Amino acid sequence: MKHKVDLTQGNIAIQLTKVALPIMFTSFIQMAYNLTDMFWIGRLGSGAVAAVGSAGFFIWLGMSIMLCTRIGMEVTVAQSAGKNDSVGMQRFILNGITISILIILVYSILIFMFAPRLIHFFNLGTDVNGFNPTAKGIQYLRILSCCMLFAFMSPCFSAIYNGLGKSKLPFYFNSAGLGLNIILDPLLIYGVWIFPRLEVAGAAIATIIAQVTVIFLFILSFRKNFIFMHKLKNFLTLQKDYCFRIIKIGFPPAVQGVLFASIAIVIARIVSEWGAFTIAAQRLGSQIEAISWLTATGFSTAISAFVGQNIGAGKIDRVWQGYKTGIYIMTGVGLFATALLFLLPQQLYSIFVKDPQTIQAGVGYLTIIAYSQLFMCLEMSTAGAFNGLGKSMPPSIVGVSFNLLRIPGAIFLSSLIGISGIWWSISGTSVLKGIVLVVWFIVYFKKGMNKKNLY
Repeated sequence: MKHKVDLTQGNIAIQLTKVALPIMFTSFIQMAYNLTDMFWIGRLGSGAVAAVGSAGFFIWLGMSIMLCTRIGMEVTVAQSAGKNDSVGMQRFILNGITISILIILVYSILIFMFAPRLIHFFNLGTDVNGFNPTAKGIQYLRILSCCMLFAFMSPCFSAIYNGLGKSKLPFYFNSAGLGLNIILDPLLIYGVWIFPRLEVAGAAIATIIAQVTVIFLFILSFRKNFIFMHKLKNFLTLQKDYCFRIIKIGFPPAVQGVLFASIAIVIARIVSEWGAFTIAAQRLGSQIEAISWLTATGFSTAISAFVGQNIGAGKIDRVWQGYKTGIYIMTGVGLFATALLFLLPQQLYSIFVKDPQTIQAGVGYLTIIAYSQLFMCLEMSTAGAFNGLGKSMPPSIVGVSFNLLRIPGAIFLSSLIGISGIWWSISGTSVLKGIVLVVWFIVYFKKGMNKKNLY
């Protein structure tokens, strides 16, 4: 097997795009899972969207915890590939997978046990147009908790190939899962043909079947390409040095992600004071907004792999050129996303729901969030550059600090101007994060480059 795509030479823009596009498409596939669910569940009413949306916060929380190993593996694999250290690379992969499985199993058990308390936190009520969103949210969350191993390991497996610059395979595997999910969703939600009508539970089961398929494809690929996958005993021994390196890099982004998700949960609780339909509007709006966020994530990962390989190869000037190129590309993406969300909010919401209250609340959300899109893209790209250097702390400090401001900001502004104050709190802090992190990276890199001490 050719273990990596060499990012240490050649045209930078083309290389970044080649790596980023499959990652972006893979991310879009994950978004498409969610949007497909929302499309069919939205026909059941705003209560069903609120039920799935509230449960979705805890899937997001779990994915954030998994950043610890996902980012850690992605960076260590990229740096090992840049040094042509095949043995070290495989050891990082092995230890990363083992840690990931242990974390997922513990989290799954906790979510299953505490699902009722977690969903009751949102105060969704017991009846929305004849639908019980609280009970359905608990049911949905518990079903997914039984198979989180498959859903959460897919991004971790993808990270290994992304670090190698071989981002097409995760795209192919996740595409297969999406296709299966698209077919199963209407069959299981509405009871088409021989299938029972399961409604919200059907969406959860369709997602599980699709994710199991994706993991099966990954395992087949690993068994073919990595020797250690043929020996189960390799997973029973953790190597301290490799585990420490993975966690050291991945822990700050994981803390940032967990706090971000936790803050979003608190914000959602504040939003719920205006009614369950506002929860539906926010969760659906965040899925629509994910068009730009996932594009930025793709380029962030590509920049991380690019920086990691070139730092490993000692090509400092190429690292800076790669960062600038990524920023130029993401500026265009951010401006396009701003125009799309600002000009077409009602049309975007109407695709998924028909409830006038939900659409009205959603239009306000997207219009205000539109102002932050450029700065969010700049923040994500810069975070990828920091991660590639193995310096994941600065993005985490910036993210945590400004995300924490969202809660008092939401409380204060909503007391003055209503629910739109919550949206302004979210948008405003995103703008500040983008500005501060870009300035930090430029100052850090210029100083480190002069001292030849970047990582």
